[in-house]
Amino acid sequence: MNKKKPISLHEPVFNGNELKYLSQCIKSTWVSTSGYFISKFESKIAKYLNVKNAIACNSGTASLHVSLLVCGVKRNDEVIVPTITFIAPINAVRYVGADPIFMDSDEYFNLDEDKTIEFIKNCTVFKKGNTINLKTKKIIRAIILVHTFGNPCKIKKLKSLCKKRCIKIIEDASESLGSKYNKSYLKNQFTGTIGDIGCISFNGNKIITAGAGGMIVTNNNIFAKKIRYLIKQAKDNDFEYIHNEIGYNYSQTNVQAAIGLAQFEKLDKILKWKKSIHNSYSSLLKDNKNFTIYSTPSYSESNYWLNILRIESLKKIDKIKLMKLLIKNGIYVRPIWQLNHLQKEYKLCQNYKITNALALLDRSICLPSSYNLKKNDLKRIVSIINA
Repeated sequence: MNKKKPISLHEPVFNGNELKYLSQCIKSTWVSTSGYFISKFESKIAKYLNVKNAIACNSGTASLHVSLLVCGVKRNDEVIVPTITFIAPINAVRYVGADPIFMDSDEYFNLDEDKTIEFIKNCTVFKKGNTINLKTKKIIRAIILVHTFGNPCKIKKLKSLCKKRCIKIIEDASESLGSKYNKSYLKNQFTGTIGDIGCISFNGNKIITAGAGGMIVTNNNIFAKKIRYLIKQAKDNDFEYIHNEIGYNYSQTNVQAAIGLAQFEKLDKILKWKKSIHNSYSSLLKDNKNFTIYSTPSYSESNYWLNILRIESLKKIDKIKLMKLLIKNGIYVRPIWQLNHLQKEYKLCQNYKITNALALLDRSICLPSSYNLKKNDLKRIVSIINA
């Protein structure tokens, strides 16, 4: 094992007001699911994203679960999902008793907009206000778009079709806080604010962290009211503890929000550092014909959450051997996620023309992307790749 300091894939950095806010939180004794930092964190996120409502939850997965519920997804409904994503949004579909329909990925690891539109137009029928899957005869109630690795999805044409077909759009912006579209594409709007509901994650490996936690953002006030109700155990009466629906213990704690607020205060600086890291990787590898860094969409500005190495020739390069070599030298890399339509629990679910995602899986390695990486760290990583 190399004796140099290990380089993590994506580690949190606490060099702002985290300790100060945590101390204030503890001194106040408001450490659970009420308190100053929760409301402050919510208002800061809402203002930054220019949305009417931001509701703090205890995880990104909880945010996805509740979002599906308020969008009316029920048992035996169907939800369109990408095959390339962390498994959380796929599992959330099953939490409500619905089934996923898997779509292929485009060159940015996102759900393929054109193939999805093709599927909706050719493989479904719109009847009595519902989009019906011709194969299963089930209602397609929603679609989950994941802005993978911080890259905004192509969404403009799909949004128009989904509105006509009464299909709700839930954006999984867990990895893409700070990513936004160009003015010419979607008026500089941020990811998470285009569809009916957006979900953000503050897990320890995200661009900013609260240790854990999530946030639901929406301009729909009716949805927001319902979400706040459900995440607090659906309590109808504070004095008699009346609960007329099944609720959930999904609220964020004041402790988490204190950390999250301190992290959020550094977001603009973090975004600049992340872009610089991406550009440095690309520059350091510019003369290597065997590898490139995947580019980000031209119609948007990514937050550059993770940098992904592309292997140009699988005949020359053994992906597993390269990953083991990097890890042996204290550089922690990982593959992209296994395609979800191939996961044991989802192999029998419907999928549509998945080809590009298979190629992306074979060729891609996730590189260290913490925003405190130094130039010497990047040179050390790339020197092994170049060698």
